[in-house]
Amino acid sequence: MENLTETEQFFYDAMQRANIPVTEAQAAQAFDSIATEEGLVFKNPGEYSPFWRFVKSAMVLPFLWIVEYIIRTVMPSMFVKTATGVALEMRGWVYDEPKKGAVKTKGVITFTRSAPSVAVSIAAGKWIKTAPINGLTYRVKTTAAASFTAGEMTLQVPVEAEQEGAAYNLAPGYFVILEEPITGIVSVTNADGWITSLGGDEEDDEEYRARLRAKFTTVSDYHVNSVYKAIISRLTGFAFDRIYIDHTQAPRGPGSADAYVLFDAGVPGEATLQEINDYIRDQGYHGHGDDMEVKAMPESLHNISCTLWLPAGTAAEIKAEVQAEAEQMIRAAFRENSEYPEVTRVAHFSRFSFIGLGARIMARRSELISVEFSNADIVSDLDVPRINALTVTLEEVS
Repeated sequence: MENLTETEQFFYDAMQRANIPVTEAQAAQAFDSIATEEGLVFKNPGEYSPFWRFVKSAMVLPFLWIVEYIIRTVMPSMFVKTATGVALEMRGWVYDEPKKGAVKTKGVITFTRSAPSVAVSIAAGKWIKTAPINGLTYRVKTTAAASFTAGEMTLQVPVEAEQEGAAYNLAPGYFVILEEPITGIVSVTNADGWITSLGGDEEDDEEYRARLRAKFTTVSDYHVNSVYKAIISRLTGFAFDRIYIDHTQAPRGPGSADAYVLFDAGVPGEATLQEINDYIRDQGYHGHGDDMEVKAMPESLHNISCTLWLPAGTAAEIKAEVQAEAEQMIRAAFRENSEYPEVTRVAHFSRFSFIGLGARIMARRSELISVEFSNADIVSDLDVPRINALTVTLEEVS
């Protein structure tokens, strides 16, 4: 058995400690011992006897195949810590905790017409898209017909994302392009608070494993942080690291605590928070004597100023591309889109480095000579930094 993973090596060593043969030499020796104990006698028992070699091979090699299958597949599949894929889902069924699948973002798009006297109706099935973000375009589709009433200049129309995934939970101002013009409509946008139902990715094994581990503590009537995190994670689809529970302040007296959820920028959590609080507080899914309230993570607003230095004479179209991509990478860092996974995201209780962000932008665009931010590092407490205003300017090195 070669190229064992760390997990497989652990079970390999465990079987050795249990005196189970795991090598060909050990298995052959065990076979010889059993043959001797059983009093087997052969006319030609020599090492090079074809008959004896066949018998040993027919016994030893299949045994080793079984042992390898046990080490690589069976044993890891028996534990939450080491199981993956379908095996981990089977562990989840034991705890009545299914793996969460991907869901589509739902929300409303704001349509603005040219004049209140112009009669305009929006049909179902109209596509609204974003400008390219890291080469990808995101689309949402109207799910119901709607018409402007007398005097209305704006109209909110329900929409659904084209595909499942958290990437569609974009900040306000991204969905601004109508694929097919509508007579009388001058603009469309996803305004503040546009999301009514969060989109989500299929839960990966590590996130699922963390929720299953939390299930071990639910047998107690007295909840601990992991139990509440498991409840919030199940209802929101968020990983544990986006949930922070503060039980040090006792905001409503002894036994009370607040849980803070880190939402992406521009994603209102009111409806989700109401659902969570109703589940925990009103439906009684809390520990004896507990008073738990779930809130959105507090925010701090920052004005970001970035200067991009390019060689003199850089073509105008290259400048526009570099400027647009740099802006999207900055917005990704502040959780306004889900692209550019190499970019570090702002978070609570952390230090955000603009030097590091500049290095990521330069690594992405080879045309750049330098990236200069006027901002110092952001040190967060129980808050998540957001963009108040963003300015990205271009300069040429003479």
